Formats: sequence, C-alpha cells, structure tokens
Amino acid sequence: MTSVVDADSLLAIDIGSVNTRALLFDAVDGQYHFLAAGAAPSTWGAPFFDIGEGVHLAVTRLQEITSRPLLNSENRIQIPTQPDGSGVDKLVVTLSAGRDVRILIMGLLADVSLESARHLASTTYGTVIEAISLNDTRRQDVQLDAILQANADLVILAGGTERGSTRSVSKMVELALLASRTLPSDKRPRIIYCGNQLLAKKIQEVVGRYTEVQVTPNIRPTIDLEDLEPAQDTLTRTVTSLRGQQMGGLDQLSLVSAAPITQNANAMGRLMRFLSELYDPIKGVLGVDLGASSTTLAAAMGGKLHLNVFRPMGLGAGMEGLLKTLEPADLLRWLPMDVTPSDAMDYLWQKTLYPSSLPLTTTTLAIELAAAREILRRTSDQMLERYPQLNMSFEPIFAGGAVFAHAASPGQALLTLLDGLQPHGLTTLFVDPYGLMSALGAVAPANSLLPVQILESGAFQNLGAVICPVSSARPGTVILRARLVFDDGNETRVDVKQGSLVPLPVRHGQTARLYLEAQRGTEIDPRRRTSGGFKIIGGVCGALIDARGRPLALPEDSGKRKETLLRWSQVVDSRRQA
Repeated sequence: MTSVVDADSLLAIDIGSVNTRALLFDAVDGQYHFLAAGAAPSTWGAPFFDIGEGVHLAVTRLQEITSRPLLNSENRIQIPTQPDGSGVDKLVVTLSAGRDVRILIMGLLADVSLESARHLASTTYGTVIEAISLNDTRRQDVQLDAILQANADLVILAGGTERGSTRSVSKMVELALLASRTLPSDKRPRIIYCGNQLLAKKIQEVVGRYTEVQVTPNIRPTIDLEDLEPAQDTLTRTVTSLRGQQMGGLDQLSLVSAAPITQNANAMGRLMRFLSELYDPIKGVLGVDLGASSTTLAAAMGGKLHLNVFRPMGLGAGMEGLLKTLEPADLLRWLPMDVTPSDAMDYLWQKTLYPSSLPLTTTTLAIELAAAREILRRTSDQMLERYPQLNMSFEPIFAGGAVFAHAASPGQALLTLLDGLQPHGLTTLFVDPYGLMSALGAVAPANSLLPVQILESGAFQNLGAVICPVSSARPGTVILRARLVFDDGNETRVDVKQGSLVPLPVRHGQTARLYLEAQRGTEIDPRRRTSGGFKIIGGVCGALIDARGRPLALPEDSGKRKETLLRWSQVVDSRRQA
C-alpha cells in the first residue's frame, strides 16, 4: 500500500518553566504516531541559566525509552536520520520557560486602541507594567518618568484607525522617542508599532535610529474592529528573542530547528485555529493548558483565534497570582473532606516554592484540584469578558497540564474541567497526557497531516461526551428527556432532572445516537441544533448529562455540600468502572 505521508520523523522539544520534554513522532505503517516522551527538569534558571542541560537529559531519557539513538558522538541531536536508523529528520522547539517580559502599552483611547494593545499583550508571556493613553491625566514629564521607571523590555504602541488622523498618534510616538533617547542604549525597550500605517515608515526611520522597531498591521483598523492575529507572530518572535537573552542554549537549537522557536501558548493557539477549520466552525474548539506559571486558554472558531495567557496564574510558581485574591472559602467549598483554611493555604504556598512536587495524599490532591477549579473559573470568566462574542459552548475541549496528566484520575480530571469551565451545550473533553498540543501546533503549518493523524491515533485521552443543558427550572424538575439508540437497535430512555449529574450507559469507545427533548424552556445548546439526534462516542468516563445548572451552585450547608461532591465523584467513577 502506498503511504500518504512523507515518512519524516519529528522530534519536538518543549522547554517549560518546570520540565523539559522531548517528544518523538514517526510514521508507522503509513500513519504518523506518537512514539514516546522523555522528560527532565528544566535548566533555564539558576544555577545553569542554559536550557541545554535539560534538553540533553530529556533526549537521553527518550533514547533509553525507545532504544533509538538520537544524539551523535558530540552529544548533539542527530539530524537527519542516518542509514542505521539513528537520529531524526526534523526538530521543532516550543518555549514557555523564562521570566515575564515587562511590557509598556501605549494607545490613544483607553477603551479602544489601548485596550487592544492590552489584549495583544495578553497573548504572550508578559506583564503589563505601565499603560499610557492620550486621555492620561498625568503631565507629559510625569508620563516620561513613568516610562523610564517601568524598565520595560517591550513597548506595544497602538492607535489611530487606518487612514485616520495622525497628529494624536505622533504625540505618543514623540513620547516613546524621547524615552528611547534618554535611556542608555542597553536599557532601551524594543518597540512594536501596530497603529495607523500612515506613520509606519516614519516611525521606523526616526525611532529605529535608537532602538529596534517592528511594524505590524493595525490591530484596530476601525473603531469597531479588533484584529490581533497579524501582530501576534511579530510579538511571539520578539518575546522569544528577549527570553533567549535570559538563557543560553536557544541559539544552538534554533540553528537546527525546522521552524522558528515559538512560544508554547502561540503553538497551542495555532493548533486550535487549525482544528477549528476541521470541526464545526459554529461551535469552535477550546484548548486549555494549566501550567505551573501560567494558564492559557485558546478559543478558535472557523479559523479565528482568541488567545489568552494568564500569568502569574498556575499550579506552581504562578499560584501566587491566585492566592493574592483567593478567599479560603472559595477553595474549601470544593473539598469533600474537613480541611482547615490554614492547612489548605499553606499547602498552596508550598506549591509556589516546589512547583514540580505532586500531591501525595487524597487531601492534598483535593486541595490542588480545588485550586485548579478556581483558576479555570477565573480565567474562563476573564476570557468571556474580554471577548463577549464567545460563550462556553465549544466542541471539543482539549486540556493539558500536569494536574490532569499525572495527578488526577480521569474522573477527577473530568469533574474539575466541568466545575471550572462550566461548559454549555454538547461537548467532548480530551486530556493531553503527554503535552502534545504545543508540538502539534508548532508542526501544523509545515505538516498538516501529522497533527490530524496523531489526534486520530488515540494519543489524546477521551474523557467522555457531555451534554450541559441550561434551565431556570426548580431543582428536581424534569428538564430533559433523553433516548439513547445503540448500533444493535437497543435503546435506553432517561429523564433528567434539574440539579443532577446523570450517567449514560455508553462504554468507552462505544457509539450511540442520542435524541433529546427539552422540557420547560430548557436550552440544550446555544450553537447547535439537536433535533434529529446526534452521534456520541463514550470516553473513559462514558457519557454524561450535566444538568447541575449554570452558573454551578453548591449547597450552603457544609455537610450537604460534601455529600454532593462525593455523589458527583461516585457518578463519574461508576461510569469509568462500567
């Protein structure tokens, strides 16, 4: 049989803030497969300040697992594959390690171009440390002092609709120019100009004498239109370059990489944008990466990407971003056992010091999953506020992160995602147990076949199909009548009550057709017609109807709340054992 793939093997290196992973892909019997992964602690920080040692250890571990030599006699990655089968044909590298890039944003109106600049900054691993707009009430000398004291690595300068007035934008440019001329040459921030293109050439000529200037298409071409995607690639390259100055070893990898080194979040965003063109363009897809230092949500619909990086907001060093605003009661409400507020908070503060540690007891795992729920809830709410045209009705949803891949059971992962994201409508939830999303996103532009075949190969764990209707009916009222028809002609009928979590008798890998009849004004899915039924495939947790309501409300009484949490866990676990 003739293969449709070019049989190129691929090694993907993902350099995270805690761990570095080496992922190997190759063609087997005419299909791309994920073969194995090797991991090692990242060495971008002290005492190494060089990613090379972590990469070497991860690749060495991958060699041990696969018995395939990947390093040559000089301990460098062997590219391309040799006649004896050693080495790989191509290498791609993704990066999320490194300190935050300090970003200064400048725009005309605070709620227009400045807000778009803020949205652009939120698509990468950076922190906005100062914002200046035309309606800033501070005197110009005070604004200049603020710029100088910000010690920014990067300035995002936006403003002016296309072919609109240039005078106001010129004032902002003059302020940035004055700051660049005042600062020492090694302290001058790089500038990304993404405003009115009538000024682009002049800015490059004048400001470019003092610092590096990158020009991108206008991110706010009209007053009502925001378009970040053309500027995102430039921002990614700039942030990668700035982070490369913080750590050694990236330059050597970039020389042998088949594609430019890209930020992990942007690579995952590419994958979601790619998949949104394959799946239902009306529903869209969502990627979630709950990392140690940051949380990334990448929502895409019909090829349009909405990328959101929340930092610091993670289950390691990024836990500090959650703990600064977290009330102990918000955390304790998710725990099905008695834990004192001080014990719970102490554990999470310890996690900021030892981000690679895994929970060792049922209680510490419950605390970590409770924190994960709060992070998902807060970040998804912020995403929906930032992009009001979205809603939490995606199909499918992909989730990555150590807490889902290594700590939680499939049932715990499923409940955490449902409780945190609170999706609406019909969806299927997948976990990325090997951290493949960024690697597939990095390779997708050059090889669109590989990510599709990897997804079809079962490398992602299907947790289950879930239907999340929304109703204003009283708890205990029947809001949905479901009829499940199997391939052999057998069928099952289920009445679903408001406030319940109902398992469907669908085994892992089993297909069935589901017919739903809404009762009492219940909305089944805001973006998909359900008349005529639809096919579902059972995951490791089978299939569920989540009629617990949106927003999800827990009983006020402590005893009833714990009983409710345990009952939900038993529902999911019983389906996994079925």
